[in-house]
Amino acid sequence: MSEDTEKKEQFEEEQQGESAFETGSITVEKSGHFIHCLTIIGQIEGHFILPSQNKTTKYEHVIPQLVAIEESKDIEGLLIILNTVGGDVEAGLAIAELLSTMSTPTASLVLGGGHSIGVPLAVSCKKSFIVPSATMTVHPVRMNGTVLGVPQTLSYFEKMQDRIVNFVENNSRITAEDFRALMMKTGELIMDVGTVLDGEGAVECGLIDELGGLSDALSFIESVIEVENKCSTQ
Repeated sequence: MSEDTEKKEQFEEEQQGESAFETGSITVEKSGHFIHCLTIIGQIEGHFILPSQNKTTKYEHVIPQLVAIEESKDIEGLLIILNTVGGDVEAGLAIAELLSTMSTPTASLVLGGGHSIGVPLAVSCKKSFIVPSATMTVHPVRMNGTVLGVPQTLSYFEKMQDRIVNFVENNSRITAEDFRALMMKTGELIMDVGTVLDGEGAVECGLIDELGGLSDALSFIESVIEVENKCSTQ
């Protein structure tokens, strides 16, 4: 191998490492299958840039990655790892909608927290997992900044909330009525309305499919890939 070729390969590896560091994503091989791992952490950044000290997941970075994964001939599965406090509602819902419409086998794993708009993201994959120590906060839609005290504002909030409720109902085992009850529960959150669920509670109410960790999520993706490969060869 020539010196120029070695330098080129080293440069490409460094570039891939920098990309993984910046976007929180990496592609790994498991049992001969390439599975892409994408992390959604901190606060989901939408149309407005958040302060530099905030840990953020930028939706303009995530959406192109999802499109590339769906179109890739090499990547056979996608693992989403969630540890988010929530963030921009429309940006989070846009990512969740993309995930739910992917044909690539997907699984989500909630570590630490999957709060607020992180709930639709967690349920958007083919199967969702949560570790016992993780928590999920379910609450009504909130908006920062100036809010006009007119009927149209209330109607906007209701429609936005309906979008989230319908999405969660269509992508999990929880009913719309039960999910709304969790959103509107009083007495559990200080100065707020809503519910905090631990891993076991999230599974019991039907929000998350299964208690499990990294190996469980990867094993599920691998099993789906193998089933699909068998079907395609028949």
